[in-house]
Amino acid sequence: MYQGKSLRVERLDGDIAELCFDRDGDVINKFDRQTIDELREVADLLGKEGGLKGLIVTSAKDGFIVGADITEFGANFQQSEDEIADWALEANQIFNAIEDLPFPSVTAINGIALGGGFEMCMATDYRVMAEDAQVGLPEVKLGIYPGFGGTVRLPRLIGADNAIEWIAGGTPSKADDALKVHAVDAVVAGDKVKEAAIRLVQAANAGDYDWQARREQKKGPLKLQDVEAMMVFETSKAFIAGKAGKDYPAPTAAVSSIQKAATKGRDEALKIEAKGFAKLAKTTQADALISLFLNDQLIKKKAKAARKASRKVDQAAVLGAGIMGGGIAYQSAVKGTPIIMKDIADGALELGMNEANKLLAKQVSRGKMTQEKAGKVLGSIRPTLNYGDFGNVDAVVEAVVENPKIKKSVLAEVEGLVREDTVIASNTSSISIDELAGALKRPQNFLGMHFFNPVPKMPLVEVIRGEKTSEEAVSTIVAYATAMGKSAIVVNNCPGFLVNRILFPYFGGFMSLIRDGADFVKVDKVMEKFGWPMGPAYLQDVVGMDTSHHVGDVLAEGYPDRMGKEFRSALDVMFDNERYGQKNGKGFYRYETDAKGRPKKTPDEEAYKLIAEVQPNGQKDFDEEEIIDRLMLPMIIETARCLDENIVATPQEADMGLILGIGFPPFRGGACKYADTVGLKTVIEKAERYADLGKLYEPTASMRELAEAGKTYYSK
Repeated sequence: MYQGKSLRVERLDGDIAELCFDRDGDVINKFDRQTIDELREVADLLGKEGGLKGLIVTSAKDGFIVGADITEFGANFQQSEDEIADWALEANQIFNAIEDLPFPSVTAINGIALGGGFEMCMATDYRVMAEDAQVGLPEVKLGIYPGFGGTVRLPRLIGADNAIEWIAGGTPSKADDALKVHAVDAVVAGDKVKEAAIRLVQAANAGDYDWQARREQKKGPLKLQDVEAMMVFETSKAFIAGKAGKDYPAPTAAVSSIQKAATKGRDEALKIEAKGFAKLAKTTQADALISLFLNDQLIKKKAKAARKASRKVDQAAVLGAGIMGGGIAYQSAVKGTPIIMKDIADGALELGMNEANKLLAKQVSRGKMTQEKAGKVLGSIRPTLNYGDFGNVDAVVEAVVENPKIKKSVLAEVEGLVREDTVIASNTSSISIDELAGALKRPQNFLGMHFFNPVPKMPLVEVIRGEKTSEEAVSTIVAYATAMGKSAIVVNNCPGFLVNRILFPYFGGFMSLIRDGADFVKVDKVMEKFGWPMGPAYLQDVVGMDTSHHVGDVLAEGYPDRMGKEFRSALDVMFDNERYGQKNGKGFYRYETDAKGRPKKTPDEEAYKLIAEVQPNGQKDFDEEEIIDRLMLPMIIETARCLDENIVATPQEADMGLILGIGFPPFRGGACKYADTVGLKTVIEKAERYADLGKLYEPTASMRELAEAGKTYYSK
């Protein structure tokens, strides 16, 4: 009946049409312009075709439809709100045409059906779902809400309460959960979905199911009394706004859209959805979050390429136990790569095994792992005081004390005991990879693998390429990090590597602000309001003042023109007075343990007295804009320097490093995306106001060139 590049239609026995999504040259189906155009043609064809008694919608891929093509969003969202709303309504007319066909329709959901994919499923009268499939509407994670009828059809299918939870949460649902709330009508084995869909169409035609009543349910107003509606929507909005916060408006906007459309029929309700969708599409949050999604796809694509070029790590080893070594060993083992954990002291090995055991026990207590599985994972971590089995190891992660002499000694020792092709990686956070490589006979097999603490929680791994590191070694460690469930970003060697090099100018801006009289508590509050999970003073307390001081020294030596120590700072005062932060209960704040055993911070007068020593002109009040600018501008400028020097390959990877490594506010998209949002010309003008503060605030030539050309980091 029809053959396109994204879908085809065949007439089956019994006068049932099969609409099959099967995108040419791709392993997945997604909604792009081509698919939507073909679906319009098919809907018109099916409406005019005589003698049909039903429609089943299927997929020839392993999944059903993963959603809309996000790469097309950028272009569409450059249009005006009215044009975006018209685009959404135009697409919805096609879904409506499928929904309005003069015979029953069933979707056979054989795999993942997300976003527009699930909205397609809801356009048919019934849905049959494979038992291992998932469905959902994750659009809020992109700063928008469903725009192809999701906020209209889902509440009418499963009730407002359930729909709000699904849409505002954005989390996919498994088959049993979808069946429980009537989002789907049957769950069957994966190889039976098509057959079950045909039977359901036949049963509907036989009068066993009132498919027309089901259709009218989707097309009519929500069946809620006024008081009930007020309770549902107002309570939900208050709860969701409190949980999502002002910086993520999409979940609350979705509830408002459902509420406004509750008393309307389908066509009017879709207009309300389209208008709200378009408004969200123009927000900076949507722009940033969509960019993040695409950035993540870039990292995954590079990791996939690395896997093809790498040697598989079937057996790993970590040198140095304790908290970090135990965390690395746990992460490797829990993701399926057995690991040897070597140390020189029984106590350290015990600490490392206890760390892994504690992490596994937490998984078991939360129901995410069985006791049996936890036992197997723990059994795949082998603690040892000797190098007995290191001849069989594919990759070694060195995680001993952050001291170059000790690291060089340990690295040279292990190199002599492993195979010639074994890759050795150092988990150093600051020591030059090229300096450490000087101790090795095979520097081509050596590189950095910088984990962030705590290892199980922090998703980023910096893979640091040394001057002599081979591409095979880089690919092997990227593939190993990916197998551990981490996002790996490859950077070139330099003092501080990527993340710390960009973070410390932010700290530098903070220290000069404190020197000039700012209140660190106010600065923390302003930056947390800006979107950081914790302000700079609190963050340094968590990192540890001794760690910050050490890395600061490394960076001061590496970049004396802008990170050199020109004045005694609040960090110096804290370090000299052994106020190391959370690790010893006192830093900028004082820490006490709460009822759940977590450190709780309180302002400390002693900290204020000590800081007064390095505030020559006393205290001064700063407005929010100046606080933000003085901390964020050095970070943006240092990111530009890293790009200029090819420390990191792309602005996208730089931004992901900051978001995944130090908690840069996701809704701002990273330093480059934030600079684009503010406008590079504005960033340069702001920086020039602080020229007297030194080179940290000096825009690069590349920034000026981009600004003059009217370009952005992401357009570039």
